[in-house]
Amino acid sequence: MKKIAVGPKAKDCINIEISLTENMKAVAKALGKDVQDLTIIIQDRERHQDLIDEVIKAGATVKLFSDVDITWALATAFEEIDGDILVGTGGAPEGVIAAAALKCLGGDFQAKLVPDNQAEFNRCLQMGIPNPEAPLTIGDIVKTDDCFFVATGITSGPLLKGVKKKENGATLTQSLVIVGGEMKNYQYVDATFLK
Repeated sequence: MKKIAVGPKAKDCINIEISLTENMKAVAKALGKDVQDLTIIIQDRERHQDLIDEVIKAGATVKLFSDVDITWALATAFEEIDGDILVGTGGAPEGVIAAAALKCLGGDFQAKLVPDNQAEFNRCLQMGIPNPEAPLTIGDIVKTDDCFFVATGITSGPLLKGVKKKENGATLTQSLVIVGGEMKNYQYVDATFLK
């Protein structure tokens, strides 16, 4: 799945069918920034080199990450995390999860499925997707406003701390719950909620 994601301030400004440069211009305008002030989040993969080059040519900042594009897509919705646009190609299930979370946060997400072969194309058809290569809006992916997102950190990332063992042998985890734009952050020790 080819993906582009932004937070609430840039909602309705992205278009998966135009260039990244044009998307950066539209998002910069929505955010009241210059393109050179944007940070574009891209997974550190060889397949994304053209995107990385395009960001550098435009004078914006590239923020590379290794894994977990769901949390990096969500990062675009948090002002305290430096990231204005997530762009790249990755797993479709992760794209659906990211779209649901961004919908809860008022952000935006667009995608295009990229079947690698005829078998994957046929699988899309069997799943009821009549045109697997058509652009998908956040509303196409998440057809209801009655959605929520829940995550627990396993490894530390931009939104959640990973699992930690305490000196006393207890296990500390952190979870995030987003329902209807309301977000709650929880910490647990051995599955016991800490206030």
